[in-house]
Order: sequence, then structure tokens, then C-alpha cells
Amino acid sequence: MARTTRELRQRRHARIRRRLAGTALRPRVALSRSHKHISAQIIDDDAGRTLAAASSVEPALRSVSGGNIAGAKAVAALLSERARAAGITTVVFDRGGYDYHGRVAAFADELRAGGLEF
Repeated sequence: MARTTRELRQRRHARIRRRLAGTALRPRVALSRSHKHISAQIIDDDAGRTLAAASSVEPALRSVSGGNIAGAKAVAALLSERARAAGITTVVFDRGGYDYHGRVAAFADELRAGGLEF
């Protein structure tokens, strides 16, 4: 039975999430992307709280497309700034089942450049 791309990504994400969880000391950066936008949240899974978030649909980032590497870097820079403001320095990166390539890799590199360790 042929599986859709979406089903395959969801299976990969479930497989990753079995081993990966965010704590108060090391929250999880959950990445989500579509063709036009990219967004991410920093989540404390123990408490079930979102500590910081950024998205390409925010008014501050409307001028930047979320569908390319430059947009992914802009969202990551904003998220790392908000993480520093919340006192977060180390995180666990959850790529959401997406390949670590292109926008996802650029996003991760920009988070590291912004001061987050993972």
C-alpha cells in the first residue's frame, strides 16, 4: 500500500518523538513548515507549556517569505532572541520528521548562531 508524503513524515516524527522530550532545563524546539511558511515553538513537555514561539506569519516578519532559506533564518533569529529573553540557553531540536536539509538545516544553524546550544 502506497503511503503519502504526509503519512511518511508523520511516521518519522512519531519515531523521533518516542526518544525526544523537552524538560524545564532543556526544552524542545518544535519545527513546523509548509510550502509558504515556517514556525517553531520552544516547549517544556513536562509542564505542557510553550515558552517562546516565532512564525513567518507574524507582522514583524511579513516582509520575509517563510518559504525560503532567508525566511527560515529570520524566524530562527527571532526565536533565539525570544529564547534568550526567557533565559533559555540549551534546547533539544525536534525537526518534526522533516529532512535535515535546506530550510530546516538553515533554521538550526541560525539558532546555534543566535546562542542556543543543542
